[in-house]
Amino acid sequence: MSKKVAQVVVETLQSAGVKHCYGIVGDTLNTFATSLSRSDIKFVHMRHEEAGAYAAQAEALLMDRLTACAGSCGPGSLHFINGLYEANRNRAPVILIASQVVRRELGFNFIQEVKFEDVYQGCSVFCEMILTPEQALRKTVMACQAAISKRGVAVLILPVDIADSDAVSEPPFSIHVNKPVIRPSDEDLDRIAAMLEEGTNITIYAGSGCVNAHDEVVELAKRLKAPVAHTSRGKDQIEYDNPNNVGMTGVIGTESGYHAILNCDTLLLLGTDFAWRQFYPDHAKIIQVDIDSTHVGRRHPVNIGVVGNIKDTLQALLPRVAQREDAAFLNTYVERHKKALKAQSERATPGHRGKIPGQYLTSIINRLANQDALFTADDGTPLVWMLRMVEANGKRRMFGSLLHGTMATSIGNAIGLQSAQPGRQVIALAGDGGFSMLLGDVITTVQEKLPIKIAVYDNGKLGFVELEQKGEGLLPVYTNLDNPDFGKVAEAMGLWGRTVSKAEELEGAVAEWLGQPGPALLNVKVEPLELVMPPHTAVENVYGMAMYSIKAVMHGKAGEVFEMMSDNFL
Repeated sequence: MSKKVAQVVVETLQSAGVKHCYGIVGDTLNTFATSLSRSDIKFVHMRHEEAGAYAAQAEALLMDRLTACAGSCGPGSLHFINGLYEANRNRAPVILIASQVVRRELGFNFIQEVKFEDVYQGCSVFCEMILTPEQALRKTVMACQAAISKRGVAVLILPVDIADSDAVSEPPFSIHVNKPVIRPSDEDLDRIAAMLEEGTNITIYAGSGCVNAHDEVVELAKRLKAPVAHTSRGKDQIEYDNPNNVGMTGVIGTESGYHAILNCDTLLLLGTDFAWRQFYPDHAKIIQVDIDSTHVGRRHPVNIGVVGNIKDTLQALLPRVAQREDAAFLNTYVERHKKALKAQSERATPGHRGKIPGQYLTSIINRLANQDALFTADDGTPLVWMLRMVEANGKRRMFGSLLHGTMATSIGNAIGLQSAQPGRQVIALAGDGGFSMLLGDVITTVQEKLPIKIAVYDNGKLGFVELEQKGEGLLPVYTNLDNPDFGKVAEAMGLWGRTVSKAEELEGAVAEWLGQPGPALLNVKVEPLELVMPPHTAVENVYGMAMYSIKAVMHGKAGEVFEMMSDNFL
């Protein structure tokens, strides 16, 4: 029997290092799926393609390797779109095999025909269709090469008649994976060193681009006597074993990180594309180093902007930087950070009348989880509490939708992480809104025998959205959730499940949950009125919360206002 084009595609994916393919089979994907079943690539059968895209991007980011997902024509492949936007923004090397209707029907609005080139243009680094069997190897190689080298999503459109065609002889195209040294010129490095020499109060702001550059960032900070603030996505790389760490800035950051950046006279941006201009200093000189030239100077004007890998750049810069002795500026913010962490720890306690604040739940999970655990969190308050309460140590990793800001990523991410590293503890911190949005893929953890531990932060509302509305002086609308008992839902799905609503029962329940050999879900009734305190409260936010309180009282909700005040401030 002759080789089919589908087999050529699968063999090429395997040669590119693909270990898993996430998706749902169907009509136009069947030939590809059959070829996949005969390969070393494992197909992970999802219940929703969006969750499959999250899984693929989490594996790609954790393992730094190309990961695949595949869908049937029309609706099947369209379901990946939100997850692939997430993956592309996170620079995750992911390839989508988007199967298509037969070529002779293209352009006639055939049933389930979708022009994927238009759909995926905004969230991919490559999007092409295999038009003939003679293009199969070459275009698959191009797609893999683009995803790996450009670090993003490649979409390879595969018409079903092409997939089922006999393969033809092609030149031996192959994928090349390399890691070049990328750094600024010596002249630019001298300019950076000179500006740093002129600075008096220098702060380093480090982002996710500092991956594998922990030691170089810490050494530079030591020489400059500079506090190091980090983005939420830079937490894994920068927070641990860093005596100069002063935490995050931004809405979910700490006041130490916030003020260390605003009060410096020289700010060194390393691998960060932090979007919010109000958190940049007004009068400081700014130096930016980023691997992506389009990131340089696009958030805030900079004095020097250069392109480079952070590790390569700092290795070349360090010999040009002299050791400083004056640590007054550094010590100020390190001490403020210690006080901020102490205050945060003191807030992570049981609430009034046995209530369970979300940060208290997260602090217990942090303490009892393995030292190399992988954490995922849904956008909203679970993500905030993960970033604030879970300690980075160089072994743990944390994943959340910090660039795309979408709901419902935790379960899909966890599936990808657990599939990639079966023996490692994977913990998903799910909001009740995000959890229920893609509830079906909780069943995937049972079907695929993935021992993921899911904690549901059940506050009966879209908590972060409600906080936003209150901060704008509005009465909350359309945020309430009428939830079932998710512990019992989990049991019905075949997981270990339990619901906890009393603080005195929480630690024992968390320990029992983490100790389960298979997938397990702990549904926790968390305090619905718990506030997320920003590092700096703007006048408009104070005014907005005051206006909300007045409106709430006028609408007969004085009790809720008093309860919110007592739970958060008294």
